[in-house]
Amino acid sequence: MGKLAVHALRAVLVVVLAGTVFVQAGTVWVLVSGNDPEDGSLPLAPLRVITILGMVSAQVALVCVWRLVTMVRRGTVFSHAAFRYVDGVIGAIVAAALLWFAVTVLNAPGQRDDPGVTVIMGGVGVAILGVALIVLVLRILLAQAVARDVEAAQMQAELDEVI
Repeated sequence: MGKLAVHALRAVLVVVLAGTVFVQAGTVWVLVSGNDPEDGSLPLAPLRVITILGMVSAQVALVCVWRLVTMVRRGTVFSHAAFRYVDGVIGAIVAAALLWFAVTVLNAPGQRDDPGVTVIMGGVGVAILGVALIVLVLRILLAQAVARDVEAAQMQAELDEVI
């Protein structure tokens, strides 16, 4: 991974992390201060809590990706230590999907006239779970690469003994 790509990715991660912290702070402030312009048509407090938790899941994924990029730069990504961060990304994506399903359930009663919106929102939740499955497949590929790397190191050690 080139230096430009690493710096660009890290810049994006920092901007997104700062944005999520800003949204969290504003949402917490509205919840704590009581300045909630809720008109009673939709329960906004649960949606705000879900938003805060959604930002936490995004932040977990961002930190894990940052750590994986660091491992790539150091050349240590093909190790067992990388699994912790890949598992963190998978967990964060699954948590985000579950939170999205919660938003869908909260929004569903207001969509009785047009249930298609609820179906679309459910489809988005399934798509988010699909992203988690894609990352799971990439984790399996990482496991195979780590196993091959360990096997190659063992063969190199045996070859060094013979020579």
